[in-house]
Amino acid sequence: MGTDNERSDSEMEKMLLIYKSFMARVAKSDEVAAAGSRFLASFQQGLELVRRPALDRSSILLKNIIKANETERLTSYFNAGCIHANDGSQNLTKLRTCVLGLQSLVNTAKTILIELEGLLEDVIRVVEAANEYLLPSQDEDINDRLMREVTIANKEETASSVSGRPELTDYATMVGIIYSMIKQDSVMQEKIVSALNLKLSSGELETYCTMWSLRPFIDDEIMHRAWSFIP
Repeated sequence: MGTDNERSDSEMEKMLLIYKSFMARVAKSDEVAAAGSRFLASFQQGLELVRRPALDRSSILLKNIIKANETERLTSYFNAGCIHANDGSQNLTKLRTCVLGLQSLVNTAKTILIELEGLLEDVIRVVEAANEYLLPSQDEDINDRLMREVTIANKEETASSVSGRPELTDYATMVGIIYSMIKQDSVMQEKIVSALNLKLSSGELETYCTMWSLRPFIDDEIMHRAWSFIP
């Protein structure tokens, strides 16, 4: 029995090391998402500037303003629709920079996802190695564990076992849940970046910005619980 306890402790130590590495990459994923949100907001701003219509030069009010403050420079600016000659090229450059930045972040997110998948496989191996000496009460179908974990997270309970400490399979289940959420979030982000172009309507772009910012596939309660698993 003592040997089994030692083996169980050893597997838990391995699990904790993997879990901490996993959550460190989750934190990196959050940073990538936040940076992407800023790039997307900048793209939205730049696109709206490109689309900004020239001022109505037939406006009597504007004509009176120009007449009262007439200079060659102001007249030229007014005749150009109150848009600087290089505004268009600068905004297009800004849009391109934003798209390139987003594409780079998507690639970074893919790399992180691959790393998370590798750590998920490590977790599965630890659980498989531990199965022969886990207590009967812990020998539960993984789908049941998954549903139980989500239910617990939604009810904001804090204990996953009688002792109040996460068990080996609790860590494994949490890793599986978070990996699934981040994978869906990454797929959504990639689709948004692929859809960016100068013909997007303001409504479509606003929806993309909102979806990226809200991260609908990421459950904040589950994430909070996941961080609480780290001793």
